[in-house]
Amino acid sequence: MDILALNCGSSSVKYQLFDWKKREVIAKGMVERVTVGDSFIIHEVPGRETYREEYECPDHKVAIQLIVKTLTSKAHGVVKSMDQISAVGHRVVHGGEKFTRSVMINETVLDAIKEVQHLAPLHNPPNIAGIEAAQANLPDVPHVAIFDTAFHQTMPEHAYTYPVPQEWYEKHGVRRYGFHGTSHLYVSKRAAVLLGKAPKDCNIITMHIGNGVSHSAIKNGVSVDTSMGLTPLEGAVMGTRCGDIDPAIPGFIMEREGLTPKEIDGILNKKSGILGITGEYTDRRDVIEAAEAGNTRCAMALEIEAYRLKKYIGSYCAVLGRLDAVVFTAGVGEMGWLIREKALENLEHIGIKLDKEKNRKTMTRKQETMITTPDSAVRVFVIPTDEELVFTEDVVAILEETYTDHMQFKYSFAESTFQRK
Repeated sequence: MDILALNCGSSSVKYQLFDWKKREVIAKGMVERVTVGDSFIIHEVPGRETYREEYECPDHKVAIQLIVKTLTSKAHGVVKSMDQISAVGHRVVHGGEKFTRSVMINETVLDAIKEVQHLAPLHNPPNIAGIEAAQANLPDVPHVAIFDTAFHQTMPEHAYTYPVPQEWYEKHGVRRYGFHGTSHLYVSKRAAVLLGKAPKDCNIITMHIGNGVSHSAIKNGVSVDTSMGLTPLEGAVMGTRCGDIDPAIPGFIMEREGLTPKEIDGILNKKSGILGITGEYTDRRDVIEAAEAGNTRCAMALEIEAYRLKKYIGSYCAVLGRLDAVVFTAGVGEMGWLIREKALENLEHIGIKLDKEKNRKTMTRKQETMITTPDSAVRVFVIPTDEELVFTEDVVAILEETYTDHMQFKYSFAESTFQRK
């Protein structure tokens, strides 16, 4: 059984083909610059050289046609025909309150996803375009939607409700939803294994830090709070997103600069965060290098990001009461030892004793590592995330009709015998 996972962004399509029987990735890659011109595909197969081909993709339908062409190519492919694909799993960023778990896509489900696309106007439209394009290219294959927001639907009402007029929620769905749910699910389950406990017995703070950043407070195995809100703009400092700011700032700047709502939204999403502070960088490696060379704005960006991370650890520790572990994941979380060190400094009073030497050596996306000392009351782990594996297991379980709530469902990676390939 081969499962194709698709993650369609506004100008890219990421894909992974997974052999469920062998439990291994057959191929993965990305089509970049979809809809914007000069598009190309990067195709990776274990044991082979990476393949790159320039191919104009004016829309997602052509991009997925290119993926199909590449996967079945005699020279670079891995399957004889797409008949070998058992199902396709699609990442959908926003499911609103309609979806609390992954679902098989039918016309009703697709209509429901379209009904909430105004809650994620930068993300859901390309997700929908990808679903429709994949259905057109693979019409006889089951398609499954996996929602970023689903994992956080266990938040209590007092955690997801904003202190704004209640009719905003009733009429427009204004509330906290949260994102990166599949990543938080995966690393929290892995952390429970590393702690030697069942997920229901664990209180964990998970910190997904990449270009997009979100944190989650997980109590007894379920999300009770998360940093992103109605949209992925709220929360921590991110690559180009501002995160938490005074809500009066947008209106103030709109008035002073004569900006429209669309223009200010674009600035807060695409020109703020690390980019806004440094003026030129989003990649934390570039920021660190520039800071070491004396760039004061980059040095300040690192301090701001680490300070905000520390604040979230403290606030979620208060929410959870007993804290078993903190988990860092995603690109910066897995590779950024300096940012982890700054965020975890002077937290001995809440039981975190960082092993600085071990933390500095932990710069890998392939290994799970504990970076606290053996006597640390709270353990801190660096755990590479694997959202595509969550996609795949959800799809297979739905096909086999064994899928249920994640606290009841037995994911392979939640077992002590699981080995990451």
